Amino acid sequence: MVATVGMVADLVRQVGGDDVEVTQICGAGVDPHLYKPTTDDVRKIQSAEIVFYCGLKLEGKMIDTLEKVGQTKPVIAITDAVDASRLLRAGGEETLGQSAHPDPHLWNDVSLWSQCVPLVAEELGKLKPELADKFAEAAVAYQAELEKLHAYGQQVMATVPEKSRLLITSHDAFSYFGQAYGLEVQGIQGISTESEAGLRRINELVDLLIERDVRSVFVESSVRPKNVEALMEGAAQRGHEVSTGGVLFSDAMGLAGTYEGTYVGMLDHNLSTTAAALGGQVPAGGFGGKLGGKSSPK
Repeated sequence: MVATVGMVADLVRQVGGDDVEVTQICGAGVDPHLYKPTTDDVRKIQSAEIVFYCGLKLEGKMIDTLEKVGQTKPVIAITDAVDASRLLRAGGEETLGQSAHPDPHLWNDVSLWSQCVPLVAEELGKLKPELADKFAEAAVAYQAELEKLHAYGQQVMATVPEKSRLLITSHDAFSYFGQAYGLEVQGIQGISTESEAGLRRINELVDLLIERDVRSVFVESSVRPKNVEALMEGAAQRGHEVSTGGVLFSDAMGLAGTYEGTYVGMLDHNLSTTAAALGGQVPAGGFGGKLGGKSSPK
């Protein structure tokens, strides 16, 4: 079976365990907004028994291939399982009407991503009926872990001083994150990395950093840091020194085989890194004790 991005692939692996073999198209550091499937990718998708993808136009340049293959085999957009009333549009507002395109980055709210788990278990059960009960049990266990991770995020972010609860990143991928964990979120670019950041936007964010006396901004693992660097330079020119609070995983997880290469590790990293950089109190090792150097400074 095939999954497009790391977050989806890991969800399938968590539910399917050793009974599934998942081929992932977009690896660590790959931006799915811009990724064009290769001939080999198309071949993998066409030959798979089932294909899982995020949906909501995240995999913009793969959509034609996915829709074509979906005419002859199961091609599952896992975000179809999420209550549409919970979807956001650019700027973090609730989706209004059918014309407003939803923000696809909903994995940054663990409670929303958890809603996708039963759908994956259901589809795997259709593919392997003899294992359906096992997949369902694994889904319940995984949702229990995600519930604890979500609560952890709310707890550590609540320790950040209110004035400092401002998260500025490369592009607008963290609206769900901000809503779920109590942060104001500002992206230099829009919800797709295909958009461009202008000088006016940079100046607006410099004003905000100075007004709030926030000293940390964040780069993303799958987006070039040039816009964040321009923001930091603009702040420095006005006498406000800003440093990077860390690298966050937005559209791609960490390297395969690492803790950050799992969904839980990815969100643990983002939650713990953000809270610590903005002045909150984070336990050593983060949520699961597996993060290196992510505790709050003494």
